[in-house]
Amino acid sequence: MTTRPVTGGQALYPGTFDPLTPGHLDIIDRARRLFGQVTVLVAINRAKTPATAPTARAAAIREALPRDWDSVNVTPWAGLTAAYCAENNVRVIVRGVRNVADLQHEYELAGMNESLGVTTVLLPARPHLAATSSTAVRLLGRR
Repeated sequence: MTTRPVTGGQALYPGTFDPLTPGHLDIIDRARRLFGQVTVLVAINRAKTPATAPTARAAAIREALPRDWDSVNVTPWAGLTAAYCAENNVRVIVRGVRNVADLQHEYELAGMNESLGVTTVLLPARPHLAATSSTAVRLLGRR
């Protein structure tokens, strides 16, 4: 089913996606329904040690996306998210929020991004997906 986005704008969904979870896919789907173009930015977070390289994670995300999601791009990125936004004229960042701790963290980041001219849209996780994190998926995969 093809849907028209609410706005014709462009949004960025950054994360490490190590690995991609059903919750991530849900946020991408909801973001693409809100915005004309969504870029999934596979970021390098120095506080995390992903199991695979950003290019491999980006390729896995591309493969997992339904073929008809042609308004979604996936790209690896080694710099700051704000720098990507500035270089690519992106004015909206989409972030998923699973719980109160996520909300507090994302609220702080949103304030910094807003000071740089980038608005953050927080999408709450659907209840049946809220307990799933990349860390939990990764740990279950090692068993």
